[in-house]
Amino acid sequence: MTGRPGAQPPASSAYGGLVSIEIVYETHSITEDNERGTATGWRPGRLSARGRELAAGLGRRRRDDGLAAVFSSDLARAAETASVAFGGSPIPVLLDWRLRECDYGSRNGTAAAEMLAHRADHLDDPYPGGESWRQAVMRVGRFLDDLPLRWSGRRVLVIGHVATRWGLDHLIGGIPLEDLAEADFAWQEGWEYLLPDPA
Repeated sequence: MTGRPGAQPPASSAYGGLVSIEIVYETHSITEDNERGTATGWRPGRLSARGRELAAGLGRRRRDDGLAAVFSSDLARAAETASVAFGGSPIPVLLDWRLRECDYGSRNGTAAAEMLAHRADHLDDPYPGGESWRQAVMRVGRFLDDLPLRWSGRRVLVIGHVATRWGLDHLIGGIPLEDLAEADFAWQEGWEYLLPDPA
């Protein structure tokens, strides 16, 4: 398998089969909404000054990481993170709407604390005018289904949101959505996943 120096050889996954793609997941950087305590949802959002600094740090951290491509949510805050981090880099940056945050519908832009308190109520019941968390995760699943068509055996970076990470944790890691809804989203410098070969 190609990838960063010292990458592990193909291994068995929880689903069986050989690992085909190494996925590095990073959250979009800090936004003005984050700093105000607002749940942006499908609104564009914009990075704060601190967020742009952190996005530049993401680029420094990952540019020499053996990445074949960067995939980002097309929402402005994620696309801006990718642009700041990888602008001018030879690594292709590809925007994909399927990596978007959950659509909170009429509740996009409401208080983040209120959204967090009632998140488990919308695992299967869509937000008014929006979607459920399970629907959002299934969107991410369709993105994962398409990755082997072009990126088999490669290492890629995904920039997204809570729903993006839940999709990876649930569909690759097998973690129930109910458990994810109860867990804190503790930030760190990236999460790594091994996507099994669909064959």
